Amino acid sequence: MKTDDTYYVIQQAAEGLYKEKGSKFIAHAVPVFSEEDIKEQLNLLRKKYFDARHHCYAWVLGADKHLFRANDDGEPSGSAGKPILNQIYSAEVTNVLVVVVRYFGGIKLGVSGLVNAYKTAAREALDNAGKSERTVDALYEVDFTYPLMNEVMRILKEENLQPVKTNFELACSLELRCRKSEVNRVIERLHKIYGVSAKFVAEL
Repeated sequence: MKTDDTYYVIQQAAEGLYKEKGSKFIAHAVPVFSEEDIKEQLNLLRKKYFDARHHCYAWVLGADKHLFRANDDGEPSGSAGKPILNQIYSAEVTNVLVVVVRYFGGIKLGVSGLVNAYKTAAREALDNAGKSERTVDALYEVDFTYPLMNEVMRILKEENLQPVKTNFELACSLELRCRKSEVNRVIERLHKIYGVSAKFVAEL
């Protein structure tokens, strides 16, 4: 069951295919994590299908889906990118790029025909990709002196947490990744140990 600090991503890259009146629509759903990733994947697919008429796409980034874009790549406005984007929203996934490559078959499909074609190809690729749930996590840097190590590690063990990175010398530090909905409780427990400081690094 999805909660406020969970989101869905596709499990793997996958393809979909739709044919209509000689036109062929090849869809690719690809996991992406930044706009640089997106540019790279688009370039790869444009090279692979260099002879195709259109490379229409949509993408969504972020646990809260706050970054998104749709591109019709020369098709009539709203007939390609938006239907692809709507399928991403319907699948409830993020951190994903869906590109639908079209090979023109000589017969025009009309706007409604194009919407159906791009939508169907995108949906098939997303269905084939599957999806899995992820939690929104927070990354903290925890600093303490060596004599406090046992107390710090005891709390982590009780909270079932493993440090991401550790540096245990006279002045100790570790990176701690914790589910966002639980992080306040964990940090509060650590702060109760005199001499321990915890600093927020990033949301993951």
